[in-house]
Order: sequence, then C-alpha cells, then structure tokens
Amino acid sequence: MYRRPLLLPRSPVMRPQRKVAKRSKLECVGHWLAGWFKRPLQARLQRHRRFLSPIHKWADELCPLSDQQLKEATQRLRRRLHHAGHTDELLSYSFALVREVAGRRLGMYHFDSQLLCGLALFHGSIAEMMAGEGKTLAATLPAATAALAGIPVHVITVNDYLAKRDAELMLPVYRFLGLSVGEIVQGKSLEERRRAYACDVVYCTNKELTFDYLKDLIQLKEKHNPLHLHAERLKGEEGVLRALLMRGLHFGIVDEADSVLMDEARTPLIISGQEITNREEMRVYHQAIELAAELLEGEHYHLDLQQRQAKLTAEGEALVMERTQTLSPYWIGSVRRLELMNKALLAHYLFKRDKHYLVRDGKIQIIDEHTGRVMPDRAWERGLHQLIEIKEECEPTKARETLARISYQRFFRLYHHLGGMTGTAKEVTSEFWSVYEMPVVRVPTNKPCRRRYLGRQVYPNIEQKWQAVLSKILELKALLRPVLVGTHSVGASERLSQLLNEAGIEHQVLNAKQDGDEARIVAQAGQAGQVTIATNMAGRGTDIKLSPDVEAAGGLYVILTEFHEAGRIDRQLEGRSARQGDAGSYETMVSLDDFVLRSWQGNSLGRFLLSGLKTNRLLCNSLGLWIMTIEQKRLERLYAKRRGELLKADEQQSEMLSFAGRGV
Repeated sequence: MYRRPLLLPRSPVMRPQRKVAKRSKLECVGHWLAGWFKRPLQARLQRHRRFLSPIHKWADELCPLSDQQLKEATQRLRRRLHHAGHTDELLSYSFALVREVAGRRLGMYHFDSQLLCGLALFHGSIAEMMAGEGKTLAATLPAATAALAGIPVHVITVNDYLAKRDAELMLPVYRFLGLSVGEIVQGKSLEERRRAYACDVVYCTNKELTFDYLKDLIQLKEKHNPLHLHAERLKGEEGVLRALLMRGLHFGIVDEADSVLMDEARTPLIISGQEITNREEMRVYHQAIELAAELLEGEHYHLDLQQRQAKLTAEGEALVMERTQTLSPYWIGSVRRLELMNKALLAHYLFKRDKHYLVRDGKIQIIDEHTGRVMPDRAWERGLHQLIEIKEECEPTKARETLARISYQRFFRLYHHLGGMTGTAKEVTSEFWSVYEMPVVRVPTNKPCRRRYLGRQVYPNIEQKWQAVLSKILELKALLRPVLVGTHSVGASERLSQLLNEAGIEHQVLNAKQDGDEARIVAQAGQAGQVTIATNMAGRGTDIKLSPDVEAAGGLYVILTEFHEAGRIDRQLEGRSARQGDAGSYETMVSLDDFVLRSWQGNSLGRFLLSGLKTNRLLCNSLGLWIMTIEQKRLERLYAKRRGELLKADEQQSEMLSFAGRGV
C-alpha cells in the first residue's frame, strides 16, 4: 500500500473512503510472491534519507525569518500544495517549515531520526522507532503537511490520556500554521464529536474512531456510493450528511501501530441498538450459571484456555440433558443447550474478576487485555456479559440487537492513506505487509541506547517469584534507584502491592482501577527510590522523567514479572527504561505458574512435566525459560491466525450485507 497523499478531488463527488477490492486466490498468491521483492525495497531507509539534505537546506533559509514572515511562507505553501500537490520539493519545504515552527513554539527541533520517521509515515510505511525517541513530535510533520493541502487528518492512539495529551502538546505548532485541532475522547457528545472531526487534524483513540464510523455507517444505511453522497450533499441541511460525525477516512497516522493494528485486531467492534427485553431468557441464564457451578472439570467438561472455549464431555452432556428436561423450552434444542452451557462455563471458570473485568457500582466493566484499561459501556456479546453479571450477583443488563460491526483490519484498510509508528514491529513485519501492504522501516536512534539487560530468572512457583521481586525491590530502593514492576493483570499488581504494604515499602500502583491518576503516577515514577507497580498500560506512549541523581545511580530499573502473549509487549515494557540516551536496566523474573504456560497447566502431561521442572532449580531456569519462549511464539502464531480468520469472516459478512443493500 504505497499510497502518496494527493489533492482532494475538486469535484463535489468525493469518495470518503478507499474501496478495497477483494483478491482472488491466484491474486493472493501473486501478491504474496511480489511481497518478497517489493517489501524490502520499500522498507529501505535510503529512500527517505534523500530528503534530509533538501529539508536542512530549506531550514537554513527559514531560520532567519520573523514569525510574521514564517506565517506568510505558510500561506504561500498552502496555496502551492492546493495547486501542485505533494511534490518532492514541497514535501521537503513543508517538513522544514513544520520543524522551524516546532522549534520556536515548543523549543524542540526535530532530529534527523524524527524527520525520517515523519517521511516514512508520509509514504505509507510503519516506522519502527525505539521507545522514547519522540514519535509524538515526529507525527506533526506528515500530519501538518497533509492538512495544509486540505486533507483531513486523523492521528490515532491507544487511549484517551495520550490522545488528549498529544493534542494539547502539539496545539501551538498547528495553531501557528493556521490549522485547527480537535480531540475525540470518551464522554464527548455527538455535537462535540462533529465539531472535532471538522478540524484539520483530529487526535483520537482507535475505539472511539471506529465506533463513530459505525454510527455514521448506520446513519447512511445503503447510501455509500459517491453519487448517493453527492445527491445527499445537494439536499443541504435536509440531507443525511448533516447528521454524520466524520468527513471520511483520508489520511491516518496510527501511534502504537502494533497494538492498534495487531494486538487489538482479534475482536470485531460491534455497535448495538435497542434493548431486547426477554425475561424468559434471563431466567435461563440464571439456570445455566447454577448448573455450571455443579459441573466438575475433567469429568463433565474441559476448558481450552488458549482458545477460550469450553466443551462438555459425553457425561456432562448427559447430565445437562437430564437436569434441564423439566426446565424452559429454551433447553430443548441440543445446539442451543450446548452453546448456552459452554458460555456459562466460560463465564464461571475462565473469565476472572480483576483480570478480565472489574465490578464497579454493581456493574461489570471490561478490562482491555492489551492496554490494561477499563472499557466503560462495552459488553461481551451473545449472552456472555449477562452470564458474568449473574455470576457476580449484579443486575443483568438487557441484551441488545447488533446494528453494525467491523474488524480493525477492514476498517483501517479503508483509509486512502495510512501510516503507523511503533517501537516494536519487527516480529510482525510480514503481517503488516500481507494485511495492510505497509512495509516496516527501521529508524535509527538519535543517541546510542544505554539500556542494560540483566538476564532472566525462572522460579518454580508464583510465591517464590514474588519473594524474589520483593527482595530485588528492597535492594534497589536502598540504592535510591526508581523501580517499575510490570504485571500481567490487575490481580497480580494488587497481590504484589499487598506484599509491599506488609514489608512497609511505599509504592504507587497503576492499573485499571487507578487509570485516572496515570499522569501523576508516571510523573513520579522516575524519582529516587520510587517504586511503581503497573500493568502494561504504563508501557505505551508516556515518558518517565529522571532526576539527575537517578541518572547517576543507573537510571530506571524495570522488572518484567510475566511473559505476555507477544514478545513485542514485553519489549514495550522494557523500553520504559533508558529512553532518549538515558541510563537504565531491565530484568525478567517469571515463574512456571504464569499465564503464558496456562495450556501446560490445563492438561495432565503438562502438569507432570512442570512438576518435574519445579524440583530441579537448574532445569527450571534453563529448560523452563526455553519452554516459555516457545510457548510465547506459539501464542503469537495462534493470535495471528485468529486475526486472519476474523478478517476473512468480516469480509464474507460484508459481501452478504452488500448483497442485501446494507454493506460498507
């Protein structure tokens, strides 16, 4: 997908999103083969380096200008972009202009590494840039360059905090250039969202953006053809377009692209409509949860922790059939009965409180497993949410009918131009190309990295791991070094917090329950002797500032206490230390009871092998580490397969809806 941004069509018949043609099997094979040759060529850094010399030449000419002269130069650039489009000369000039404005308004001139990142984004690539190298500032280069040409720009990130922070930090640059900036965060009204999307540059989160797109999709119904849109535009205020939130999907820049485009792309986004009242169905859910609590694992059912599936055994099916013969007619059909019991088993045994969800004010709030943040007003589909509510003795919410759905893969491919940036992309380079046709360009650091790796330790059980972590924290606190401990779940962070409280160690906890205090907690995490416990929500997009005495003592010390589903997420947490040339260290301390080995813990042979490792300390550390690494790689392949299956199913559903006249 090497798509250079061009002028918006002068014709009022404007296509608000890109039309993605479905490939035949032969075309898919041809695309895959072409990727072997095309992808490395487009991923070369040299094709972007050639712009550095012209940018610096223009920068030297812009430097002596007064602010008024710089504003006049901006207006001239805007007119030229509207007339000629983004030629190489105007691209270099625009980058130099934005760099000069950022230097004057923010006191930060873009480094060459940030210029290269901006060029990669502008040319439709994934810029892999090490954590702490200033991706937020780099994004202003392509965003402002596209916006000056009249192209609506979306800068997309993973959470409300970062979207709001980045919009506020970069506002002086855009304002000087005569560009308007909007932000889309949770809680904004429809009218506020409409005004924000009307701005030249919009900072938003992936979830809010996609749900707003689905709302517009529902509003448009079957009127997606450019001619239909033109006809609606001619109606003026009476037309459907007046109620739309967005202006289309033209130019997108995705921050933390691996998280947005990969990790969060395993689940479709669904928007629901009116509540469906069915008291009999609620009574059936109560019966299913009560029956699930009586079943025995291994005898009546088996849980597949990796696939998140439950399956009744023959004995379990017979027992359920016997117990439900005198109940509601809902239990008569065998397919419906098995599906209901499988969901009840998942709700009762697989989905855990403080790991997958929180209970606040008598309501279930889902925890985003990728960011560690709460997702208010989100619900699991097809009765699972109601079953979990009943398990936790909350008032069950009413089921809702599905109005629209889309996967992230299909949504982001609708952008006319898409670029992304992240610190961790090398593991999914081929998937970025196969799904989005985006090459990964590795951008060098501005300063040499001083991060020290201090090894990995595997402990037989989780108790020994926490004791070792506690000892390490005490040791580092005595040296006045700040410590950031990364945990996999809310429950794990609270368990460690309890141990630190018992030991009398002051600390801060950052998880889904304290997400409102993120800025304050992160701001203090680099102080001497500070201890911070965090889920992976703290591993994205925020800088931990170090005091001079901390830098002299060795910088921030990061302890990773569990392997995540992907090595990229581990590397994001490691990247919290030694940013922008600072000193820093990281260490991994895990156990054989951890989440990544749950498939081994769920079968007899796996438990037998793990018990053997736990009795031999040498094998536990060497062989155990190898097993965990292999299992993590298997999980990465599994989730990549799921993403592919979801995209395929999403495309098939879109075809069926299109045949019915309601497709995207």
